[in-house]
Formats: sequence, C-alpha cells, structure tokens
Amino acid sequence: MTHDPATDGRWMRHALALAARGRGAVEPNPLVGAVVLAADGRPVGEGYHERFGGPHAEVIALAAAGDRARGGTLIVTLEPCCHHGKTPPCTDAVLRSEIRRVVAAMADPFPQVSGGGLKLLRDAGLDVTVGVCETEAKRLNAPYLKLLGTGKPWVIAKWAMTLDGKIATRTGDSKWVSGEESRRRVHELRGRVDAVIVGRGTVTADDPLLTARPPGPRVATRVVLTASGELPEHCQLRATAKEVPVLVATAADSEARLAGWAADGAEVLLLPAGDAGLSVDALLTELGRRRMTTVLVEGGAGVLGAFLDANAIDEVWAFIAPKLVGGAAPSPVAGRGVERIADALQAAEATVERIGADVLITATLSTARTDSG
Repeated sequence: MTHDPATDGRWMRHALALAARGRGAVEPNPLVGAVVLAADGRPVGEGYHERFGGPHAEVIALAAAGDRARGGTLIVTLEPCCHHGKTPPCTDAVLRSEIRRVVAAMADPFPQVSGGGLKLLRDAGLDVTVGVCETEAKRLNAPYLKLLGTGKPWVIAKWAMTLDGKIATRTGDSKWVSGEESRRRVHELRGRVDAVIVGRGTVTADDPLLTARPPGPRVATRVVLTASGELPEHCQLRATAKEVPVLVATAADSEARLAGWAADGAEVLLLPAGDAGLSVDALLTELGRRRMTTVLVEGGAGVLGAFLDANAIDEVWAFIAPKLVGGAAPSPVAGRGVERIADALQAAEATVERIGADVLITATLSTARTDSG
C-alpha cells in the first residue's frame, strides 16, 4: 500500500491548525486535531478536542465521517488514547470505524498511553505511520509535554518596552508604553493561561487587576510574589480575591503580614527564600502540582530577572513601541543576569508581527545553560 508523504503532510498541517483552536480550553489535556479521509482520499470528517472532559478529536472526526470512514485514513496530531479517562479509549472508535490507516504526528508520552495506542492499532492490522510533522506537533503541545516531563508549567515572559529598551520613564511612569492593540493581545493571552505572575513592586506601582477583559476560555489565578510579605492594604487584587483567585507567595517568616489578604479571600503560599528572593523552582513545582499548564510572567523587572536567573523562561512575548524615553529608566529584565554574551539564552523560532504601531516579537528560548539558580 503506497502513500503520498506530501498529502499526509498537507492534511496533518490542517489537523494541527484545528488542534490549535482548543488552546486555553482543554488544558491540562493536549491540543489534538484529526481529519478523516475516505478510501478515495476525499476529506469526509474533521474535529478537534474542544474542551477539557469533552469528546476527543478522533471521535468527533469519525462521527462526522460515519460510514464514509470505512477503508479510509485517520490523520491525527497525537497518538490515539487506549485507556479510560474522562472519555472512553479513542482506539475503540478507530477500530469500530473500520479505518485502514492511521497517520499520527507523534506518540503520546502520557504514561497510560505511551505507544500503547499505536501498538493496539498495529496489532489489529491497521497500517500505522508516525512522525509526520512531528516537530510542529511537539511545538504546538510544548506546554503539555513540559508539564508531563518535568512537573512544571510552560513559562511565558511578557513585557512592553520602548525602542531604547525601557519599560517606564525615570520617574516610573509606564502608562502606556504599548498601544491599545497590543494591550488587547495581552488580554487574549491572559484568557488562555492558568496563572498571571507579578511581583510586589508591580502591585504597588500599578495596582493592576490582571484579569482577561473580555474573559477568555480560562480564568487565570493571579499570583503575587513578595518575600517580605509587604503588599498594599487596599488594591484591586485584594478587593477582588473572592471573585477571581489570588495566590500570594511569601517566605515563612512573613506569613503574618498577609493575614488581612487571607481574610479577604487570597491564598497564602509559603516558599523557600534566599538572598535572591523566593524560589522560582519551588513556585513552578507547586503550580505544576496543581496541573497548571501555562503561566504568564508579567513583571516587573525583578520578577522577570528572577525567572531568567532560574533558567525558567520558555517563551518570550516582547512588545516594542516606537517611542524613546532615555535617561536612567528601568529595562524589562533585571536580576543577576549573565556575565558573558556566550551564556545568554538564545531565542529560537522567533516571529515578528506588527500590532498597530507596535512590533511583537515572540520566541521560544533555549534552556541549555547549566548555571540555573
């Protein structure tokens, strides 16, 4: 039985685009898309995992195809599951459909699957191909794969800066560095992550609400880092803690200072602390334990620097506004920093996009450095 790799790739890319539609709605599950081709190669069904706990992509696509799937091909971005979770095994639906061939972008490393679904299909006599558009599939599900492999969420660092690399003027004024269109994009991002992380300085200086407006598919927990336990008595985060979750991370000897915040609905989390502040690793381990898949670090410079020093940033969203402010104004990322350019984290897969008058650069980071703190 001969197959055209170009056709497989074309339909897999379509399945990956379908899968991306579930971003923010399915986590901590993976993003999955599927396409069913009839025996003559015509597309007869498609679908994607739309919400956590809902039907999987393969089941939706096969249901749409009906009897037309018989003798055809299933293109799917991730190995079909073979275990009972919140839904029955997808392999059952594949076998019932009498599909003859399955093309998967990648195996699923989830322990209860981990090649078992592919083996089951092969043992049943299906022609199984794995690895079509695998790089793209792994990039799409990088947060899922990181959480599964390390127990920690994917970390996006975001900032807005001027052409000369400043996030505020020398007086601390920062409203607004970026334009309205860029700020709207940040709200969209907030609406699909599990947590938004800031430091005490940002809460004191900006009194942010840190919610997605309008709301997105997820409601992010608002996380504030304060090793000293010092926070404003009156601010938007504290006033809304009973409506939208607030998690205040602090050192053990500072817990008493946050009694008022706890009484107003915030959860207080105790973390190890050193000279550099609270442990970023311990924070991410705890957020991962809560099955948070993607978190957004919004600042300020000290918090972003702490994540950089801890080698904990996976992806960057840098909004650059066509403005100059000059002077001794703050830059986006502080912390200890690296001593040599050779030690700098390297941006990869960078994309550049115009958003109104601003430019947005997004990139993943290489975490090859070994001097993480």
